[in-house]
Amino acid sequence: MLFKPKSVRTHFSGLIFFQNYQRNLWVKPSHRYGKYNEEDDDDKDPKLRNTKENQLDHFYLYKSKGQHLLTNTRILDAIVRRSNIKPTDTVLEIGPGTGNLTVKLLEAAEKVVAVEIDKRMVDVLHKRVAENGLQERLNVICKDAMKVEFPQFDLVVANIPYGISSPLIAKLVYGRNPFRSATLLLQKEFARRLLAKPGDSEFNRLAVNVNLVADVEFVMDVSKRQFFPCPKVDSSVVIIRPKPELPDVNLNEWRAFTRTCFGKKNKTLGATFKQKKKVMQLLKLAKTTSLNNENPLTRNNYECDEYYDGKYEDEDTDGEECFASSTSDLEMNLFKEKIVGILRKSGFEDKRPSKVSNEDLLHLLSLFNQAGIYFHDHVKPNDLGNANAAYLS
Repeated sequence: MLFKPKSVRTHFSGLIFFQNYQRNLWVKPSHRYGKYNEEDDDDKDPKLRNTKENQLDHFYLYKSKGQHLLTNTRILDAIVRRSNIKPTDTVLEIGPGTGNLTVKLLEAAEKVVAVEIDKRMVDVLHKRVAENGLQERLNVICKDAMKVEFPQFDLVVANIPYGISSPLIAKLVYGRNPFRSATLLLQKEFARRLLAKPGDSEFNRLAVNVNLVADVEFVMDVSKRQFFPCPKVDSSVVIIRPKPELPDVNLNEWRAFTRTCFGKKNKTLGATFKQKKKVMQLLKLAKTTSLNNENPLTRNNYECDEYYDGKYEDEDTDGEECFASSTSDLEMNLFKEKIVGILRKSGFEDKRPSKVSNEDLLHLLSLFNQAGIYFHDHVKPNDLGNANAAYLS
């Protein structure tokens, strides 16, 4: 790295003391969703008190890596309780840190798979779990959560680093592993975007893409004062539940379509699709699909293209110039009229994507595909190694 990441130096036994102090604080109520009102609990476990001894002399927490530890015991208990963990469940935890949540998950579940990139955290986690006699039920994977293949799990319960919220949620809901639910502690603003509905000011492509395959439930707000070190923003807990039945749509095509629609979410769909550059891109894709002599959308693929973000659409300027030079104005105009005709006939020309439901967007995409208009290049290989959140949000 070219610079030293910002860090907080803290005495680890002091962190344990801070945790005991914080557990008696009240959760900041939400003016919109109601007040958090959990029963007080008095943790007098001698094992917790004994962790003050024989700990690391000094411990660094990196803000740049999202290392903000939730310390309020009552909130941790509430998260576990709302997750509805069964004694036979395997729980996946992303970013366990020093194990504040992990220990509680181990007490409720049969097994916990914890993915932690920081080896220092892993060492502390192993020691803490061993002190509680739960080491046989913990499997720690010391790797980057965005690069590792998750083993099978039933639930996800995690206080995830804010910087990977978007790609991690996409990896879960569009991934290979079926699961019952994901209880996630997220940045409050991000959670509001995830919960947004058509017509809300926060409604965006993130909400559209996640809600296509999952339902999102708000649980509670959590004040930034409940973390150590204290972040700059408040947080929220949400529960994401995959839908039992997936829509009949190719997800690569869907994500490319929503990328086009939500490039300017307050712009009318008619104005978006009339742009010369967009018309040229769609005409090029239509010709490519026709030359393949097969329809790539005849079946769904829910396992591939997790990190596709369609950058070639913006970067392949040489190809666009070459294609434009070989395309007549008449052909371009006829194709543009075809696009506008679909929008006009279906009543979408003057609608803005920020006010359109998923059902309407699915209908519009179906009309485009039926007319031979596609949004995803099924010939070019996908960039599976790119974890850029742009493909989702």
